[in-house]
Amino acid sequence: MTKEITAVSAEKGLISPLIIIGILFFIFGFVTWLSAVLIPYLQIACELNNFQSYLVAFAFYISYFVMGVPSGWLLKITGFKKGMSIGLLLVAVGSLLFIPAALNRQYTLFLFGLFVQGAGLTVLQTASNPYVTILGPKESAARRISFMGICNGIAGAIAPVILGAVILNDADALKDKLSSLNPTQKIIELNDLASKVILPYAIITFILIVLAAVIYFSTLPELNEEELDEGDEVLEKTTKTSVFQFPHLMIGVLVLFGYTGVEVIAGNSIIGYGAYQGIPLATAKFFTSFTLISMLVGYLVGIVCIPKYFSQETALKSSAVLGILFAVLAILTNGIISVVFVALLGLANSLMWPSIWPLAIAGLGKFTKTGSSLLVMAISGAAVLPLLYGYLADHINAQQAYWMVIPCYLAVGYYAVAGHKVGKKNT
Repeated sequence: MTKEITAVSAEKGLISPLIIIGILFFIFGFVTWLSAVLIPYLQIACELNNFQSYLVAFAFYISYFVMGVPSGWLLKITGFKKGMSIGLLLVAVGSLLFIPAALNRQYTLFLFGLFVQGAGLTVLQTASNPYVTILGPKESAARRISFMGICNGIAGAIAPVILGAVILNDADALKDKLSSLNPTQKIIELNDLASKVILPYAIITFILIVLAAVIYFSTLPELNEEELDEGDEVLEKTTKTSVFQFPHLMIGVLVLFGYTGVEVIAGNSIIGYGAYQGIPLATAKFFTSFTLISMLVGYLVGIVCIPKYFSQETALKSSAVLGILFAVLAILTNGIISVVFVALLGLANSLMWPSIWPLAIAGLGKFTKTGSSLLVMAISGAAVLPLLYGYLADHINAQQAYWMVIPCYLAVGYYAVAGHKVGKKNT
């Protein structure tokens, strides 16, 4: 009876920290998925081709690779809570840079602002993902991360709608108008379009600064992942001297690299792909939200079903199969049907992150923060693979370019079946 009361008390004690972390994941989603609208917006405002416009995703996500290890070092000095506040402030600085970038219509400054935003989110992700994983039983880690995914997904579904309504309003008419203007008139119209991001990003900057203060002064507990991992019998941590001695982690990093790439391709390419299929931008600007809504459905499935009805491994296997199926159908069909299958990739992708992450950091012990840093660095797949998609879209077409996601889903399937077990039996 005493143990039951203790367990209930412990669960209640987790509610407040999880709510705070949930707010952070909302911020992740909101800031991250704004890029889906920024790509077609900057393509018009800065007169870019597909490859150049996907530098938006590259600048944002490459910071995860550059800042992954430094974020781990920072957290060792500051701890989780202060690190989260610093991360929020960095995102605020990146958002603030959008104002001079818009005033001068400087694409390189937009990209630098996106890089700084990504750097801040790298710190936040490095802290919050392991925090959620170890803040409760390992068996239900995917369920907790799925809950965070809902917070992330709701924000991601809202963000493109809000920003799209502001900066892509009458975009189709503007594109037609630009072709008939002289150079001077064209610059005036493009400058006016660029200025539309100033107010939204000023508001975002203010909110981020307030949240940084809230987190700093909150009662969010500091966790010691070494103590929480003492009971892990999967790997003998005492025999390990380096994080690189965990093969299941190294494979997980590579798989996460591919997964994050295809997730961002599904969300960021769908607006342009809708336009490629002949759908007006006035309609297509909402398509990213459909991708995020399908991800939300997957997160709900994860919360209800993991681990009660199926395991994290089973969820990952199913996700890989669905990803391959939806990608092939998107390539073989046309029009709105094809776009729907691209949106459904969100459903296939939804349980990949919450399943890969806990499988990859299982048994790392004192290497948990470093392992988390490596996994966060793998988010740079979202920088590289969308850029490759943009190149293929320019040189082949936007539909056939989706063939590139198939090998990534095959890698996820391998990790679900065997990859996460490598190195565990004989250590």
